[in-house]
Amino acid sequence: MPELAYLNGVIRPINETYVPIEDRGYQFGDAVYEFVASYNGKFFCMKEHLDRLEKSMEGLSFPKVDRNFIQNAIAELFEKAGMARAGLYIQISRGVAPRDHAWAKDIKLQIIMTIKKVDELDSKIRKQGIDIITVQDERWSNCDIKTVQILFNAMAKQKAKDQGAFDAIFISKDGIVREGTSSNFFIVKDGVIITHPLTKNILPGITRMVVMDLARNLGIKAEEKFLSKTDLFSAEEAFLTGTITEILGIKTIDGVPIGKGKPGEITQKLYRALREKAE
Repeated sequence: MPELAYLNGVIRPINETYVPIEDRGYQFGDAVYEFVASYNGKFFCMKEHLDRLEKSMEGLSFPKVDRNFIQNAIAELFEKAGMARAGLYIQISRGVAPRDHAWAKDIKLQIIMTIKKVDELDSKIRKQGIDIITVQDERWSNCDIKTVQILFNAMAKQKAKDQGAFDAIFISKDGIVREGTSSNFFIVKDGVIITHPLTKNILPGITRMVVMDLARNLGIKAEEKFLSKTDLFSAEEAFLTGTITEILGIKTIDGVPIGKGKPGEITQKLYRALREKAE
């Protein structure tokens, strides 16, 4: 089960694949990406991920790519890797050209993919919950576009790790709770799950969407509304959602226990439902 890379139609081992130095994704962060996971040899929510990829490309004025071409390339890479539980990273940059802020109209998109085995999170972490911190949101104003411009996300994640926490969530300058560094954020209050509305300030997470649907199917009320930092500490439960995160319960935020200081009943119920749907 080799870890492989796809570069413009050529599949090689990852450590033998190189991107040209004048790729605009490297020079300017001029690229979009997606990450899709498979369960038991089948990708989860592939259509939704490709829909979002196309929206991100539109957001950066990229030319369209035939979806069948992308799907065929994914299928070929997946088959050659032979991994039942895999993580597929797709990155499309505007292309390779002499370094210039503006770009020529005939530049060709560069399509890159890698596939690796997914390492499941330790079951103890899921059972006990995670510690997270809050950081001020200093990202650009189009977080709904999934670009590779995620330096502030990386810095926030590192800050969390340096403080012994699992992750960080962004708080706007006016005190609005946004999302995690690579995940969406929910609280549970009075039995209702609540998350940030879909605006340009957060990524429209695929797992977020699935969780909202699962909640309704389970008879759990789901709401989208703005939360303040104060709201966090009166929550009964809190959790992160993401492709690899799935649904991950939070035990403390900035050192303050949330609810009973461990993943709550609704968090666990939603996690079980997500795994059942995915598998």
